[in-house]
Amino acid sequence: MLKKLVPQLQVNTIYDIDLNELWKQGKRGIITDLDNTLVGAKAPLATPELIDWLKVVSQIGFQVIIVSNNNKLRVSQFAEPLSLPFIYRAKKPTRAAFHKAMHLMNLRPEQTVVIGDQMMTDVLGGNRMGLYTILVLPIARKDEGFFTKVVNRNLEKAALTWIRK
Repeated sequence: MLKKLVPQLQVNTIYDIDLNELWKQGKRGIITDLDNTLVGAKAPLATPELIDWLKVVSQIGFQVIIVSNNNKLRVSQFAEPLSLPFIYRAKKPTRAAFHKAMHLMNLRPEQTVVIGDQMMTDVLGGNRMGLYTILVLPIARKDEGFFTKVVNRNLEKAALTWIRK
């Protein structure tokens, strides 16, 4: 079970991901979390830096879909100005949203990357589906909700301690 919490790649931010290398490996789609992965949990819109990154992602040829456990209003207000498809109330780490995202992109697991800031939702969910998982550091921990801050982050600390041993 703990092996499912280990990402294939860990980076500081999305901007540290070698997109060209992923493309060479046959990856064609990116499922990304929203809050504390793309922007801080309270940031209503994309930053100019994120908009530039998404342009590069698109120019390379990747499809992108946001998969978030957050509500429709939060996710739609962020994703729609960017013309990005999204799935809200995803119930990660369950498989349904990841499966739906791959179906929408018409991709197989070996072609799909998951990027997120939480081991207990993004990494676990992606690994359960056989996707390539990338863990980023959370952008703004002070903005995290109670469940994420108290439950998920403490479980992550315990898992990381056990994995390091």
